Amino acid sequence: AVERELRAAFTDKATLLRESDFVTLHCLLTPETRHLIDAAALRSMKKTAYLINAARGPVVDEAALVQALTEGWIAGAGLDVHEHEPEVHPGLLALDNSVLAPHIGSASEATRLKMASLAVNNCLAVLEGKPPLTPVAE
Repeated sequence: AVERELRAAFTDKATLLRESDFVTLHCLLTPETRHLIDAAALRSMKKTAYLINAARGPVVDEAALVQALTEGWIAGAGLDVHEHEPEVHPGLLALDNSVLAPHIGSASEATRLKMASLAVNNCLAVLEGKPPLTPVAE
């Protein structure tokens, strides 16, 4: 039902990379997701595809990404996070087909106000003896 409503389908990583015009990353950094996007993944993408990393920097092998962008394996990339923050891979800085941000994708005024409000409401809940609204998993 959800797939139909969103006009989307669950698929495996290989199919997703091979068929997508845009691949956006929004995952945790774990041993399994470190370099989830490596040279093999980048080579499997369309030459017209764009990679967007809004997850964690080390999810993408930036050396492989520089090669992919330089050699035309993919069309471009947008990164809000970097593999070795705060440093940015020097190869990315010279490319016209990469858009780089200093980990500020959530820095809109509205988002920051909501974050502050949520933090205050979490504190108030705990002070009232209630569980936090957004507990951190252990």
